[in-house]
Amino acid sequence: MTCRASAVPPGADAPFVIISEAHLPDVPTEWEPHAHPLHELVWVRGGTLMSRVADRVFTVSDGQGLWMPAGVVHGGRLTADVVFHDVFFAPERTPVAFDGPTAIEMTPLLESLLTHLARTDLDAAARARAESVVFDVLEPSERQLALRMPGDPRIDAIAEALLEDPSDPRSLEEWARALGTSDRTISRAFRHTTGLSFAQWRQALRVHRALTLLSEGHDVQTVALLLGYAQTSTFIAAFRRVMGATPGAFARTSAGGPEGIGAADPGAFARTSAGGPEGIGAADPGAFSRTGTARPEGFGPSSPAVDAAAA
Repeated sequence: MTCRASAVPPGADAPFVIISEAHLPDVPTEWEPHAHPLHELVWVRGGTLMSRVADRVFTVSDGQGLWMPAGVVHGGRLTADVVFHDVFFAPERTPVAFDGPTAIEMTPLLESLLTHLARTDLDAAARARAESVVFDVLEPSERQLALRMPGDPRIDAIAEALLEDPSDPRSLEEWARALGTSDRTISRAFRHTTGLSFAQWRQALRVHRALTLLSEGHDVQTVALLLGYAQTSTFIAAFRRVMGATPGAFARTSAGGPEGIGAADPGAFARTSAGGPEGIGAADPGAFSRTGTARPEGFGPSSPAVDAAAA
């Protein structure tokens, strides 16, 4: 299902510093590019979010949070049957700031506080106390899972084709022949624009897609085949290099949903470090904005959710 997000009207005041909601869409949901005048934090349980912001593609796995500063244009895709948590922060009353889209460590304490703030029966004093603690514990994750798109006309066609079909087996030499250029030119362009070699970039992209496929319930062998790996063991090794855990371990955690994470580190599977060999940059927390199956009209001060919270 594709949705057009309705941003909160510019200049409109939020009734509280923090507005928190949760949704359970039963079909995959996409959002067209849009922006909000409020900061946004999203996280999921039992699935994944994927978002494209400017020249980066972000994947949010189970229990990982993403912060999107106010005004940043973003869009994305949410898998079906996932618990989708969506939180807005009034910029003028938020005492923390992040330089661009940022992965957030969704600790059990932070998640509990934000879930608590979704209640509509909190008095002003109780809400203010909870909000103050949120700001104390809101911290960026040490590791991000963001993939930089080249943004170079010489190789953009390669990146877009692989984004559409990560299993595409064409080698560097085959791409060079198809585009009428040299493999050295392609190799240099990938390294210069993304910080990764062509092979590293494709591997990182496949791991991004693997997170979604695993969260949708595909077994490890099927995911390996869908992503173009001839041997499952090769896929497992590649996944582990990027994520710091096996795909089977990730799948078991994701399948656990809200109760299945338990004592596990919510950020345990976001193992691609910014600047490391498998991934670049900060994550996009606002990748998925607030419109979808559960809320077709978007989220704003005039929405039923906000009216109820303000009552």
